[in-house]
Amino acid sequence: MVKRVSLAGADCPVARALDVIGDWWSLLIIRDAFDGICRFSAFQANLGIAKGMLSARLKDLIEKDIFETVPASDGSAYREYVLTGKGRGLFLVIVALRQWGEDCLYGPDEAHSVLVDRRMGRPVDRLALRSETGAVLGWEATEVMKTG
Repeated sequence: MVKRVSLAGADCPVARALDVIGDWWSLLIIRDAFDGICRFSAFQANLGIAKGMLSARLKDLIEKDIFETVPASDGSAYREYVLTGKGRGLFLVIVALRQWGEDCLYGPDEAHSVLVDRRMGRPVDRLALRSETGAVLGWEATEVMKTG
């Protein structure tokens, strides 16, 4: 098995982000946390992931400041996994992946889950990249510029 190379020192923000959250289990664990899951057993049951794999991923996500553990909200001896501010910052990443999946990976009449506004009960608008003036930008209207 090839050892994974760290991208933590890369000069590309996408590469550095993938170094932190670039495997599917990590993203699915983060998705489940946004859906309200916070206990090890609930993550394990929902994902069907092996306990050792889940334990390793959660440990890594804690070390990378995506999750922290807190005393269980019900006062029991358990610990709960909660997203840090850095972890909550991944919400738009999860939404972007969800919307891309909805657009590209389902047939027109194929059932799937939809993200809705809790107050209105209606699907959320599609994400869009906007300029400072509010104009919607596509990939062809952007470029990467190095800083420093």
